[in-house]
Amino acid sequence: MTTNTWQGCGSENCTVELYDRDNAVTTNFKYMFQKYTDKAHVLNDIIEDLGYELQNANLIENFSHVALPLQETITVAGRVCCDGNGRMNSQSVMLEGSVETSAGKRVSLLLSNLKEYSLFPGQTISVEGMNSTGAKLVVNKLYEGVLLPFNESEDIDTNKPLHIMTTAGPYFTSDNLSLNPLMDFLQVLIKEKPDVCIFFGPFLDGRHEQILNGMDGMDATYEEFFQTIIHTIIERTTPLKTQLVFVPSQRDVHHECVYPQPPYQITDIPKQQLERVHFVSDPSTLNINGVIFGLTASDILFHLGAEEISWPVAGSDRLARLCKHTLTQHNYYPLYPPADEMNIDYEYFEQFAKMQITPDVLILPSDLRFFVKDVAGCVCINPGRLTKGQAGGTYCKMVIQPRTTNKTGSNSGVAKETKAQIIKL
Repeated sequence: MTTNTWQGCGSENCTVELYDRDNAVTTNFKYMFQKYTDKAHVLNDIIEDLGYELQNANLIENFSHVALPLQETITVAGRVCCDGNGRMNSQSVMLEGSVETSAGKRVSLLLSNLKEYSLFPGQTISVEGMNSTGAKLVVNKLYEGVLLPFNESEDIDTNKPLHIMTTAGPYFTSDNLSLNPLMDFLQVLIKEKPDVCIFFGPFLDGRHEQILNGMDGMDATYEEFFQTIIHTIIERTTPLKTQLVFVPSQRDVHHECVYPQPPYQITDIPKQQLERVHFVSDPSTLNINGVIFGLTASDILFHLGAEEISWPVAGSDRLARLCKHTLTQHNYYPLYPPADEMNIDYEYFEQFAKMQITPDVLILPSDLRFFVKDVAGCVCINPGRLTKGQAGGTYCKMVIQPRTTNKTGSNSGVAKETKAQIIKL
């Protein structure tokens, strides 16, 4: 691919909008008022909703009680959990049924009869087997989840390729707060002229030693320093007319530390720049020229990888498997209990963190190794971090050619039309 094929046309030929504004966080909200009963209802609804999808997709007549002893093969659905406080292993897997089918009871799962499986705490699954004692269910068959359909909208711009660049913080090296890495990336952005550039937080990383120490020697607050960074990005890219998308992170010390996370609040943006600058929530589902992008700055891949168990140990693509878990569980953070660093408000999670469709492109910045993968037709991307320690990191650029519909007229994603590269800064 030649260099020119990466260059975009700017915002005049590109539209960026929320896929569903009614189910997106657009302003700050009050949190820390979550009741245990409300949280329990949300978690139970997740089991019932995904259980219904599994039942229809696999033509299951009905689900049995998970802990009811029967001398016959049964099919049950529930949420995977661990029988203790440690990391889950093949001997400690339990299944928690819904209130409707199982009164919230749990049963231990025996997995030795399965040739392969991939499980993590919080995953909603359906299993078939025998539970003769009511205490242990011997699993013979496992249904792990189904994919949502892709977007079927006819409002798709198919005339020109879509050029995207994306990067994720931290934007400083670990030994200082210099903006040099970000400036180097902006020079590349100015040269490549993408239609859209997506910036993921953190911008002020709470893990950076100097930020933890209050930015000694700098005559600015966290908020003022952040505003300076954002205004610098906007000013440097003004001649390009590139659409800019900013996604927050819970690692940002200056921003609300809750998931779902409201958009950044930026003041004094010039009126002529407002149409091309977009501050969205974490997570977000965007429609960019008819291509659906799923975005979250939470490191769900790293968190899932730390808790998932699978068999056989070798022979499958682990990173693709982790991405598929997110897609088949129909939300941007399916792990439960969540990682210690994740502060989830489950009342808002139910409304704002669910996937309504399978995105054409799913971007999941992570501390794991960068990648671009086709997962069941969805282009899954980990662009890496712009800095790693005291060195430069990576970013991603992609071109999505005009979409072609298949013979049935339905959308099967843009994986065949997409070319992407992970580039070292």
